Amino acid sequence: MATVQLERVANGIAHSRHAGGELKVALVHDYLNQYGGAERVLEELHALFPNAPVYTSMYWPEKMSPTIRGLDVRTSFMQRLPMVTRNHQPFLLLYPLAFEGFDLSEFDVVISNSSAFCKGVVTPPGTLHICYCLTPMRWVWNYHAYVDRERLGWMARMVLPAAISQLRAWDVATAQNVDRFLAISRTVSSRVRKFYRRDSTVIYPPVNCDAFALPPARVEDYYLVVARLMPYKRIDLAVDAFTRLGIPLKVVGRGRDESELRARAGRNVEFVGNISDTELKQLYAHCRGYVFPGEEDFGIAPLEANASGRPVIAYAGGGALDTVVDGQTGVLFERQQVDCLIGAIRRAEDTAWDSTELRRHARTFDRQVFRDQLLAFVGESVAAHAAGVRFA
Repeated sequence: MATVQLERVANGIAHSRHAGGELKVALVHDYLNQYGGAERVLEELHALFPNAPVYTSMYWPEKMSPTIRGLDVRTSFMQRLPMVTRNHQPFLLLYPLAFEGFDLSEFDVVISNSSAFCKGVVTPPGTLHICYCLTPMRWVWNYHAYVDRERLGWMARMVLPAAISQLRAWDVATAQNVDRFLAISRTVSSRVRKFYRRDSTVIYPPVNCDAFALPPARVEDYYLVVARLMPYKRIDLAVDAFTRLGIPLKVVGRGRDESELRARAGRNVEFVGNISDTELKQLYAHCRGYVFPGEEDFGIAPLEANASGRPVIAYAGGGALDTVVDGQTGVLFERQQVDCLIGAIRRAEDTAWDSTELRRHARTFDRQVFRDQLLAFVGESVAAHAAGVRFA
């Protein structure tokens, strides 16, 4: 029965509880005002369910990919608030209201792609709600580290604790309304268990390996970082380490830390800014290695580097523990300290890397693997839900 159900889900013809027959699916996303890994996942989810509308708090089309601009995007009342797409943080306490305000009663399956609020949508008993959890709210559950890294002013430090406490309670309560959780890494799965007391299945985010090519016979002498220049990304570690070593480093991306990072960088560190996908693929293919100094929930960029036949130097925490095999696909360093990163860089320099093996490793995270696993999970979940099975 599960196999038959899976085939029906895949073809978009599964039996619906509504008259007419076709299974109705909705996708829910936190916000669409910046393009990154979460939005790439959304694109893949929509490829699997091409008739699904996308519900979100607010939408800035100019910041989105052509693919997302072509979707049926439905926004909340927050879309009408002044400057919300450009500066959404001050509206923190409105997000729960925004997502609870959506009427999703017409859908058989709701898939929330959530790192914050969108898993809080309200669904009726007949609707299956699957949450693809990118992470429980990082700044709610790791508040003190967030405050230290973000350098918040005294007024924010006075006001935020009460709001954070309220949001923690809301986050836990709404987690109980999700029927099944997926997690993007073992780290995120452990957070779902810790904070929500819920089980989850790990399905890794998709990597489009076919978009990347193996390097030429001779690579260039620079290392590469690709990231939004935000405090938690720890690009400062890479800038300091490569400045001390004198090895060329190219930093792709922009963010509010850019001026500070430029001020501390040596002449061997080049800030490239935002570039096209074509230019980025060239930088991946020609670099000596990719540097990943922050603790991420997963991290697609290291696998894009592996798909380009290049090794990764990563902090041994978060999603890197799922994607980087120390000594085989890259080098891990144990502490977020400049000396530890320097030691990892020297290890990488002394290792002979096999580009073909690195690409083979990336293939195990390819988007086709994601699609197959996701469809199988949805098909099994729909069948179990229809049979009245209770999920843990």
